[in-house]
Amino acid sequence: MRVNYSELAKTVAALTEGETDAVALMATVACELHHADERFDWTGFYRVTEPEVLKIGPYQGGHGCLVIPFSRGVCGAAARTGEVQLVEDVEAFPGHIACSSSTRSEIVLPVRNGKGEVIAVLDIDSDRPAAFTAEDAEHLQALLAQVFGAL
Repeated sequence: MRVNYSELAKTVAALTEGETDAVALMATVACELHHADERFDWTGFYRVTEPEVLKIGPYQGGHGCLVIPFSRGVCGAAARTGEVQLVEDVEAFPGHIACSSSTRSEIVLPVRNGKGEVIAVLDIDSDRPAAFTAEDAEHLQALLAQVFGAL
């Protein structure tokens, strides 16, 4: 089963209408995304809690790393650069942090508030190599802007 991004956007919009708490929004998005696609093995957010530091936020799946500095890993790279990280093979990514030994590929997207500040990253891991595409990145970016752009 592959995610239907159009339907997902409608569902998330209905579930989050009027909500302004970032953690509540993250919890809802993580849950809906995680159950929408069989490629998604771990789906969650790492929140910017202090300068150059990400801490685990709402997620679905096995345990995640608790703290990730901006200087390390795929999540750190997305937070540091403000750019989507599309990694076909995590073993080939310099400085990859192995929070789960089953992860083969991942996509990490910066989450921006209405001021354009990076407030978190969305991390989706897959136990399949090269599981994510540029099309996934486009749809996920649009979903994140829809949900978090008004904060």
